[in-house]
Formats: sequence, structure tokens, C-alpha cells
Amino acid sequence: MASSTVTSSQSERPPRPNLAFRQLRGRRSPAEFAALVRRAAREIGERVSCDARYVGRVEAGEIRCPNYAYERVFLHMFPGRTLTDLGFAPRSSVRGRAARTAADAPETLIIVGRQGAGETPGAFEPYDTPDVQDPHEPYAKDHLNHEESDVLRRAFMTGGGATMAAATLSPLGLTTDAAAAVRSARRPGSPEAAALEEAVRRIRLLDDRHGADGLYRRAAAPLRAAYALLDAGATRQTTADRLHSGAGELAISVGWLAHDSGRFDDARSHYAEALATARMTGDPALEAHAFCNTAFLARDAGRPREAVRAAQAAQRAARPVGSDRLMSLLALREAGGWAGLADRTGCEQALARAHALFGRGRTDADPEWMSFYGEAELEGLEAQCWSTLGDWRRASRHARRAAHLQDPHFTRNIALYTAELADDLAREGRPDEAAAAGLQVLSLLDQVQSSRIQGMLAGTARVLLPHRRASGVSEFLERHASVPRTGRA
Repeated sequence: MASSTVTSSQSERPPRPNLAFRQLRGRRSPAEFAALVRRAAREIGERVSCDARYVGRVEAGEIRCPNYAYERVFLHMFPGRTLTDLGFAPRSSVRGRAARTAADAPETLIIVGRQGAGETPGAFEPYDTPDVQDPHEPYAKDHLNHEESDVLRRAFMTGGGATMAAATLSPLGLTTDAAAAVRSARRPGSPEAAALEEAVRRIRLLDDRHGADGLYRRAAAPLRAAYALLDAGATRQTTADRLHSGAGELAISVGWLAHDSGRFDDARSHYAEALATARMTGDPALEAHAFCNTAFLARDAGRPREAVRAAQAAQRAARPVGSDRLMSLLALREAGGWAGLADRTGCEQALARAHALFGRGRTDADPEWMSFYGEAELEGLEAQCWSTLGDWRRASRHARRAAHLQDPHFTRNIALYTAELADDLAREGRPDEAAAAGLQVLSLLDQVQSSRIQGMLAGTARVLLPHRRASGVSEFLERHASVPRTGRA
């Protein structure tokens, strides 16, 4: 993404809340609404970096008029309405504010705006909440640091629209010049924190679409940059907190890429790194997330008792967060551990808690990273529990529902749930249906690269070998044998 550096004087009057926009959000959480904005942008070929914080700033009136890309997205979402109907000020009333240069404005307030690739420059829209710099802080007066921020931003966030995830993510890798910029930056500020947060979102988006194989090695470079920023130290505590949280979330994201591509030892190391960061900064949400993924990893690695303990630790850490959806997911992680221990009663009790908590709905306290956790994921994780317990009929029923309910955007999850369905059907003794589901997964492998999914298909193929004469089974086995295996890039 490109970046532009502008300065601004203090607003002449405090912002007026955008009540019209808040009303349009309805009962959705800011994170949930932001996901709808990003989805609408994709529908019309735009790319906007919208998150819960952006939605909050619009509703608070801090963004009086969106740039042209956001304008097109909002008008697409709410056809027949104008920007004024959405609570924004006329563009003519805010034009010209971005034209001021650094020489025309006070040095004590530096705002770095971000403009997504494909967005048309328009009225000034400072995406990031600025840090009002102390005039005695070196970073505030060193305008060369804007160039360093630009290098970091490109290193973290530049990405094209390539269909292959590896090609899209490769610009996130640090170049030698970018690494030098990290080392030489005197004090990281809001631009670096925002770049780090955006790197986490981009990696998650790419994983949702394409799976982990091919992404893991490239994602390690932004993680090294993140911890280099922590070593450099931020003067402002708010910025330091954002950097620590962002680095921890990035460690979890990179750990998940390792996890999903079968690198369990690497994943364990990254999750432990995130957990240490959470403990060091007293961040309960990050701690809960790290334990959540640790529990999932332990289950997959054949350590079910550790999975139960980690899930329970995650639930203790998550209580102050106040998110029922988070507690629901953590109960599912515990259920997976109990299933691995062949404790059907413990599993059923944890599943009951997960459903009850899920039924309470979303709230503003739900962490941003949980955008993937909807009814489809609930069904998919429950299917895995019943499969582990050997109840193939119940497992296939939930896996089928998961695949049916999944948002088309989450291509990897559709492939995952359908692969789960194929395996459950095969073990249930329904080879023709299993082959049909397996063929659906094979048709998605040109978009999704996941060792986990390939491993599941390989298991299904072994189960179906004695049933070659059943309808569709031979075709599935032949196509599966012809698919190249994903390497650990």
C-alpha cells in the first residue's frame, strides 16, 4: 500500500458523532460490520483496510468524509443513499485540508494517513488514531523518519491482487534496506504500529483464501521486523502496547501457518513466544488467544491432556475480556481435548457450554481475530470431536452443515469442512458420497494449499481403496493420485 504523510492543525471544533452511520450498523459489532465493508469492497473490485477501529472513528465523527474508495463501497452497500444520508459532511466542506504541507503546519502533530491500493485520492482521511508527539521527542522532529516509516509500510503491507497467495504475500518480506530501516529508527510510532496490525490482517486474509503452505516462510520476515520494533522501543506507552499486542498476534498468525502446514515444533515455538509477550505486558486477550491455539496444536499433535489444560488456561485468561463468543470457542478447544482422551462425557459437557455461550450472540468485546468464528466453524469443530470419538454418522452430519453454512470468502475452510465430511462418510461406510465430497475438495486445491487438508484427503483415499467399484470412487482415487503434494516452502 502506498502511504502519504501530511500534517494537520487541531480541529476547530470537536467532532460530531455520526449517528446515521451508527444506526446503519445496527446490532452488529464494529468488527463484524468492518468485515461486511471489506466484503462489499471485494464485490466491486476495491481494496480498503477497514477494521473495528475505523468503524469506531467514523461513528465518533473523526472521519467527516471518506475517501473515494470508501465512498464507492458505502454507496454500494446502501444503494440509493448519498454520503449525506450516511451522516458524512459534503466533500466540498472538507476539500483542501490534505493539501497543506509539513512546512505550513505545526511540527508537534504528525498524522500519517494510509491509502489502500486501488483507492482514489480524495478528502483527507487519517486512518490511524494519531499520537500527539511530545516536541522534545526526537521522532517528532525527525522528518526523515517518515521515509523509514514508508519503507516499513511497504515491507509489511505492499501486496498485489495475484491469485497465488505466495505471490501476494512475498512483498511482506523484509528487504535488506527495510531491515536496516528498522534498526535505524529511533522510536517507532503509530505508523509502525498500524503497519504491524495491517500485516496481521493481511496474513489472516491470505490464509482464509489459500491456506498456509507457501505462506509460512514469507510471513516470518514481518515477524522479525515486529520484534525489531519492540527492541527499538516506543516513547509512548499507548504505542508500545499496540506494538506488543501486534507482535504477539503476528506470532500467533505465523504459528498458525506453521501449524496448518504440519510444522508443529515451529508452531509451538511461535505460540510460546506470543504467550510470553502476553504475560510480560499483562494482555489477557492475547494470552487467551495464545493458549487457544496451543490447545488446538496439542490436540493435533496427539497430546489431548495438554489440549484440555491449555483450553482451560485460556478460559481463565479470557474471563476479563468479556466475550461470550471467545469463551464458546475455548470450550470447543476443551471439547476437542476430551474427545482425544476418549472422554465422551467431558466432551459433551464442553460442547454444551460452547453452544450456550455461542447462543448469547456477538458483542463489541469479541476480539478482531475471531471474525472466522461463526456457526460454520462451530459445526466444523463439533464434527471433529465426534469424528475423534468414532461417531461417524454424527460427525458427517455436522461437517455437512459446516460446509453448507461457510461464507464463500473462507475458501480454505470450505475445503477443510468438505474434507472432514469426505473422511467421515468414508468411515461411516458411504463410499459414493465420500468420493463426491472428496472430488469437491480436489477442485479447490488450485486455490488452497494446506498440508492439513491434503493429509485428510490421503486418509480418505486409503479408506476408499477397497471400494474402487463404488460410484465415483475410482475417479476420486485417480484424481487424488495425480495431485502434486505441497512442499514446505
